[in-house]
Amino acid sequence: MTATPHRPHDDVFDVAVIGGGIVGAAIARELSGCDVSVALLEARDDVGDGTSKANTAILHTGFDARPGTLESQLVARGYHLLNAYAKATGIPVEHTGAVLVAWNQEELDALPGLKEKAEANGYEHCRIVDADEVYGVLPHLGEGVLGGLTVPDESIICTWTTNLALATDAQQRGTTILLHHAVTGVDEADGVTTLRTAPGDVRARWVVNAAGLGADHIDRLFGHDRFTVTPRRGELFVFDKLTRPMVDKIVLPVPSSRGKGVLISPTIYGNVMLGPTAEDLTDRTDTGTSEDGFDFLLTKGERLMPRLLAEEVTATYAGLRAAIDHPDYLIEATPGQRYLLVGGIRSTGLTAGIAIAEHVRTVLEEAGLALRTRSDLPDPPQMPNIGEAATRPYQDAELIAADPAYGTIVCFCERVTEGEIRDACHAPLPAHSPEGLRRRTRAMNGRCQGFFCGAAVAALREQHHTHDGCSSQHKDNR
Repeated sequence: MTATPHRPHDDVFDVAVIGGGIVGAAIARELSGCDVSVALLEARDDVGDGTSKANTAILHTGFDARPGTLESQLVARGYHLLNAYAKATGIPVEHTGAVLVAWNQEELDALPGLKEKAEANGYEHCRIVDADEVYGVLPHLGEGVLGGLTVPDESIICTWTTNLALATDAQQRGTTILLHHAVTGVDEADGVTTLRTAPGDVRARWVVNAAGLGADHIDRLFGHDRFTVTPRRGELFVFDKLTRPMVDKIVLPVPSSRGKGVLISPTIYGNVMLGPTAEDLTDRTDTGTSEDGFDFLLTKGERLMPRLLAEEVTATYAGLRAAIDHPDYLIEATPGQRYLLVGGIRSTGLTAGIAIAEHVRTVLEEAGLALRTRSDLPDPPQMPNIGEAATRPYQDAELIAADPAYGTIVCFCERVTEGEIRDACHAPLPAHSPEGLRRRTRAMNGRCQGFFCGAAVAALREQHHTHDGCSSQHKDNR
């Protein structure tokens, strides 16, 4: 049988991509747009369930990246690519703009250098403003602002929908998505790499390692010792939607040698976010919040915007970033092994993901993988809107008239309807867990955190649960 992008020849994929986060999904999408068979292996029960789900969800211009780095190049290009992709697929984006706020003379003196850095990165829209102008757009900031730097094109985006759109697009282009496939061993023989996983072996001619927090472990399975991932925990507060009128722009700190610091940002879901912290850990699964983290954020918040701290906190959460001992993205091919490492992708990977995928394609081609763009690509998927800036199903009279399930609200905090829960259970990449439903619909994500709606959401999930896709993705692939 002739090999197609939908079927591996002789049960050997042309490319296996390890890691179903934003970067891995973007790479699988890019490669499955060519005449090769692609598998996307994800250790968990859903795509986007690792580092990608807890991103600060800012679509970066790349104004503050280190000029001349691969990261600066790919973030700048990724900003435009992701903006266009969001329009094509319906990923929620709001172009809020941002202001870097200077609170002392040292920070004020740093603003001209930051403006020059932005211009070196090709971004020329920054402007230095005085304290009056900062308070004019952010009147609820605390006392003591000395000035600021505007970044009018910084935006907020839905990181959950971005990941899901890229993975769905990859699947519709022919990628085989294999969930619960944590790679535990690697064997190389006769030009084929066998990836050992609990559900069964996956064989491929080329392997791309986009495993995020586990990328160094995978790299060592291939015999390398190039870097070590340090899980860096970032804790955040999410404030009630009543706070959103206080913050209609991203409030950025002036970066220091200790890092970028704590920001205040509106979210695509109508909330306001404060964070993150930056704490290096050893446990790569520790996404719990901490008393020290809360104390740190409360102290910072009291300085930045004291009125915000008087409002209700809807949720707290923590994410782990894959920090490495390398100053730039680490994207390197080992042609003799037909292996490509994509490591050290910081939180900017959300913005840069599609550009990283483009770059990966180029590197693979230079390493010897023949890639020819297909002419029969399907249209990109149309994603359900879970953002506040556009019409939601419960607000759409025409949609409700055609299907009353979209007028039956199940989660009242977030205004999620029965129709949306049903759709998420029957999507090309369906929700397999309550957390999967949360990321697809916002159900249980509001003030009550599922206390009121959890039972109803669980009943609907059970009613609409389908084993299609679920069981097929757990089969032995030998």
